[in-house]
Amino acid sequence: MTFELPELPYEKSALEPYISSKTIEFHYGKHHKTYVDNLNALIKNTVYESMDLDDIVRSTVNRAESTAIFNNAAQAWNHAFFWRSMRPNGGGEPEKELKARLIKDFGSVEKFKEEFKAAAVSQFGSGWAWLVEDTGVLRVIKTSNADTPIAHGLKPILTIDVWEHAYYLDYQNQRAAFVDAYLAHLINW
Repeated sequence: MTFELPELPYEKSALEPYISSKTIEFHYGKHHKTYVDNLNALIKNTVYESMDLDDIVRSTVNRAESTAIFNNAAQAWNHAFFWRSMRPNGGGEPEKELKARLIKDFGSVEKFKEEFKAAAVSQFGSGWAWLVEDTGVLRVIKTSNADTPIAHGLKPILTIDVWEHAYYLDYQNQRAAFVDAYLAHLINW
């Protein structure tokens, strides 16, 4: 199986002014594409060549001999999920069922947003903040580098990429401002 860069679910300029088309060109067109291209090269003529992306991630996590495959597969997966975690004119209130679950598990939508922002801003170095379902309970986690919830049996609901390439052209070193813009204007409930 050869993996392809998935189509963005919107135009490259659709998230402006919160994420510029220039950032999308670099982040999606260069970083994400490189993970996909590297993965294809790494799995050629291996047992992983016939697996889907989820199975490659789960099969290579914590296996030293497969670190490069895991990193590229997980980053390809994480980025595809990230693009779907945003939408033009996003933000606002979550739909009724998700809102009820956020209230149940966090106390309020605002408490969820506070916890999610804290995870995203406090992630040291590169990584991700996630809303996941863990044995029927919603919780916020953060992962470093390429790590991903699917490698650990968790169900991702949404994510934000806090690698610098996700925001640096638009926000420089202001990660918190990027997270605020994501929560207020981009999140795809």
